[in-house]
Amino acid sequence: MALEKVLTAGIGELNLRDIDVYRSTGGYAQLERAVKEMKPGDVVDATSKSGLRGRGGAGFPTGRKWQFLPNNGRPRYMVCNCDEAEPGTFKDHMLLEETPHQIIEGIVIGSYAIGSNHAFMYIRGEFKRGYEIFMAALEQARAAGYVGKDLFGTGYSLELTVHRGAGAYICGEETALLNSLEGKRGEPRLKPPFPAVKGLYGEPTVVNNVETLAYLPHILRRGAEWFAKVGTERSTGYKIVSISGHVQKPGNYEIPLGMSIRDLIELAGGMRPGRKFMGIQPGGGSSACLFEEHLDVGYDYESLASNGTMLGSGAAVVFDDTTDFVKAAHSLVRFFAHESCGQCTPCREGGSWLEMTLERILHGRGVESDVDMLVSVSHSMTGINLCPLGDSIEPFLASVVNKFPDQFYAYVRKPKTAVAV
Repeated sequence: MALEKVLTAGIGELNLRDIDVYRSTGGYAQLERAVKEMKPGDVVDATSKSGLRGRGGAGFPTGRKWQFLPNNGRPRYMVCNCDEAEPGTFKDHMLLEETPHQIIEGIVIGSYAIGSNHAFMYIRGEFKRGYEIFMAALEQARAAGYVGKDLFGTGYSLELTVHRGAGAYICGEETALLNSLEGKRGEPRLKPPFPAVKGLYGEPTVVNNVETLAYLPHILRRGAEWFAKVGTERSTGYKIVSISGHVQKPGNYEIPLGMSIRDLIELAGGMRPGRKFMGIQPGGGSSACLFEEHLDVGYDYESLASNGTMLGSGAAVVFDDTTDFVKAAHSLVRFFAHESCGQCTPCREGGSWLEMTLERILHGRGVESDVDMLVSVSHSMTGINLCPLGDSIEPFLASVVNKFPDQFYAYVRKPKTAVAV
């Protein structure tokens, strides 16, 4: 299946980490054009007309997010979120290591659009190699005059500060990320006020994902209409999807939004030989599982939401008939319980309780009422937390318990393990 490559063009073929190679593909031309020939409002308008939505998980329209910034004369900050930690997601990691200049160009264009003179790049602590590659690229960009003072002699200046996280999943949530940048505990803030009004250091702030910002140079070069015509009416453009699990060719695939889940799996080589498709988690660890009856559902924000799940950050984990969904659920619940910041009681206590219950079931010490309680407890702790982490436990767990109850009951109906006294 031949697909157009946009962000992924040249990866694996060209050394896009080198600024001269990147410029030979047209790199930084749109940054220069934006700063020298366009007004900030023109860039915002182009982004809005393109229909570009946040590619980090929430899927909020990017141009509208920028327009929330108040005109109060206060300093504004642009923050690029590269704290990619959602289970199943690895597309930002690839962009960071393979095409860092594309990210830098997107950051500077976005910063110019919102009137920011100081941007921050927040990189997950485990991405050491990516951090080193990005820092080398930043020095090249600074030396070439794409970052720093008086860009292209226009009077517009931008400083770009790089900050490494410390390995906390919670810091992918934008307000926890801002706390971390300020040197505080990585805990989500109460909203409102939202970052657009009171963000980093108490000033108006925009937090955008790596992939979101990287699309900006292409939207300016090819036009908002080009991007808006791809995909569906409300889910426009392209999306990098990280496909893993029981497929023959796992990896990152850049697709037009709206492609069916069936075609997405075929793009990754299809199922393993002799194995049967059982389910797919389309939006990373926080999303509900879809099953065989959903194979022709479109991979876009609205279609997935209407089927009880979400696109999220674009991580598709595929399961075949070898999957033990009890173990899969336990693994995911254990992750969320471990990564809870502990600030909210439902998330802190509920996640740990669900982990212990699943562990008890797996070790042959569960009872039949535990299966229903997994669903009821995960549901009761949803929607009452400061951030989506506590809400992330229910979707996959409830979807697989409801679809494969026999797998869960098989564990609790086994002969009980003898307990030494």
